[in-house]
Amino acid sequence: MPVLLTERSHRALRTAASSVTLALAATVGPSMLGAQGAVPSAALTPADLLDVRTVSAGDYSPDGKWLVVRIARRGDGLGFVAARDGDPSYTRPAPSRLLLLNTATGDTTAILSTPRTIGTVAWSAQSERLAIATRDTVPQLLIWDVATRKLRAQPLGGARLAENSDLSWTDDGRLLLAIRERHWLHEVRARFDSLVRGPISVQVGTEPFLAWDVLRRLGNRAIVVALTPQSARLDTLIPASQITSWTASPDGQRLSWREDRNAKTNYEGGPSNESRLLTRLRRDSDRDSAEVVFASLRGVTVLQAADGDRYAFARDGAIYLASLTDTTPRRLIGPAPRARRDGARGDSARSNDEERFTLAGFSPSGADVVVSSRTGLHLIRVADGTRRTIGAVTDTIRGPRFALADWSRDGRTLLVSMASRTTWNRALIRVNLATNVIDTLVRDGRLYGAPKLSPDGARVAVMIGENGRPADLWLGEAARFVPKRLVESNPQWASRALPSTKLVEYLDADGRSQFGVLTMPAGGGRALPTVFSVYEDFFDDSFDATTMLLASRGYAVMKPSVTFETGYPGEAWLKGVTASANKLIEMGVADSSKLGVHGTSYGGYATNLLITQTNRFKAAINISGKVDLVSFYTDSPRLGVRNVNAAEKTQDRIGATMWEQPQKYVQHSAVMFADRIKTPLLLVTGGEDHNVPAINTREMYFALRRLGKPVEWVNYTNGGHGIPMTNAAEFADWHNRLLGWYDRYLKPATATVPASEQQHLLR
Repeated sequence: MPVLLTERSHRALRTAASSVTLALAATVGPSMLGAQGAVPSAALTPADLLDVRTVSAGDYSPDGKWLVVRIARRGDGLGFVAARDGDPSYTRPAPSRLLLLNTATGDTTAILSTPRTIGTVAWSAQSERLAIATRDTVPQLLIWDVATRKLRAQPLGGARLAENSDLSWTDDGRLLLAIRERHWLHEVRARFDSLVRGPISVQVGTEPFLAWDVLRRLGNRAIVVALTPQSARLDTLIPASQITSWTASPDGQRLSWREDRNAKTNYEGGPSNESRLLTRLRRDSDRDSAEVVFASLRGVTVLQAADGDRYAFARDGAIYLASLTDTTPRRLIGPAPRARRDGARGDSARSNDEERFTLAGFSPSGADVVVSSRTGLHLIRVADGTRRTIGAVTDTIRGPRFALADWSRDGRTLLVSMASRTTWNRALIRVNLATNVIDTLVRDGRLYGAPKLSPDGARVAVMIGENGRPADLWLGEAARFVPKRLVESNPQWASRALPSTKLVEYLDADGRSQFGVLTMPAGGGRALPTVFSVYEDFFDDSFDATTMLLASRGYAVMKPSVTFETGYPGEAWLKGVTASANKLIEMGVADSSKLGVHGTSYGGYATNLLITQTNRFKAAINISGKVDLVSFYTDSPRLGVRNVNAAEKTQDRIGATMWEQPQKYVQHSAVMFADRIKTPLLLVTGGEDHNVPAINTREMYFALRRLGKPVEWVNYTNGGHGIPMTNAAEFADWHNRLLGWYDRYLKPATATVPASEQQHLLR
């Protein structure tokens, strides 16, 4: 059992927190912290952004003594090779350091002091070993021994660890993982090279899958094995197949897995993708002995209990219970199924007056289920179906949101998060199933991210952030939640006067209430040059490095929300963004003659459409955003049919194919209305962007140049989608051009630029 935190332990935690902070500060360097305790300038630089650290809490050990902590520095992620997008054997670098934190004393032990790209991490049943799957150039399995504090590379008998492998220990000390077939890497490289290098590449329309889909699907092809660490023996549990996920019972005898069953490229996407759920006992070596639990998982959500046998599933608004040994379902709550009639939609057409439920969580013990509905979040007892509301919702538009955050390993405690939709009012709520007591641990305006309960529910580890700052790691007792900060993510910022955030409510052009997040320079100000960073909806004041950079240079930065109507996405930004500008001018924050707008990806697309409809903005920046929906519609082959599906149904919300409504695709292509643009426009692309190809965005450059409009196009030849993470020079160049563009058009001519940055600015 974990040791409860005493006052002496709290003192130890405070001391340990200081040591962790100092350790982080030591890696920052004197140039970041300032000399002799001096307070550095509030103005941030691109170098500051590369030095930003993100801390995250992983899993507790089963005995509750240890907590896995990852610390990632943004600059360690440089070196991304965007040209390898779509290659299943390549993982984008996201290095982090790995620590073990003693939850009783706060002491930390470094497991990986050198940053590495880490995948899954898993504790053994007795907490004596920690398995770590890396996603380096050659994926590697590492095992940390807690008693000896030694890390070793675990041999796999020449097999290649799957880049996306999960890890699961069995009670008898075996480690379940996924490996690749012997010829897998050769096939992946040959197919990838053929598609990107040729010299001749042939694709045939009658083939069932797009060529890039064939390559992508190879990423799911794997073999699940049981590893005996001492001998490096591998026993095959699931032969090579299209495995999208898998789980095992604690004894490793019962296996279940999801298998991709698509027979061809699916142009519908999303829920229409086909997969099935299978199960079999480990003693059955014959692959054909597997039993089909669900022949189709279309429209079905499944969650399993920790025993690997019982499961809950949601379908057509109802929640059911079953087990892999008895697959006859029992309906727990929700509408009874109705017989389908010819031409009818069946259960999905049921009237809205019946309460429908979605599955939010299944107790590790299998004793309780958490479900959500339009009336709130509810706890259902499996034994008798008793329903208890944890968080009630009476207003589905402006009422608070409740979500299951975590469930203790023993199944006796669950943690629920609450967030208001009208104010920055957030809470963590504990439900003690043993005593039936529901209590609020904390409620204030801070952000509480990824809270985790210890196995016995006695402690809560949580990331806490506020005012747009990067979050820190805190730990507290659940019974008396007075959390202590254990890891300060960015101590180098502690003495700096940083920007502040504010939630702003306003009415859009249709009279609908909208919210936006306003970031103000340190010290505030009035009639400021104001930049609008656009995408879709914004509410939380989470950390945004580019926003902080702009605000530290004297800009007010607003992230406004918009409401979309299918078939007319272009109007949304005009109605929402301009209304938010009116609000800031009314508040005295914004200077109406110094408004700028930018966005990345869909936000870049929004920016370009917006300035074809209004001349209010004096500077605009489209970052990796499409300008021609027609040419974009069937482009970006490395994403499969994503861009087709996005245009028709999801993000772009056109509501029809290009052949059904060609005029809608023309109406929502900003390049078709380039002659209306008066706002100086900066276009920023990545030459290896396979999400929004640079050749799409560049259409706007040549159109505006032909029309004699103010436009510049910056292309990072090796860059990918968004901010280039190729190297530090290009990262700095990107940010300095952003600043330079706004300084040129939104600030007086007397505005100066630091000498160290002048060489990067485009004039």
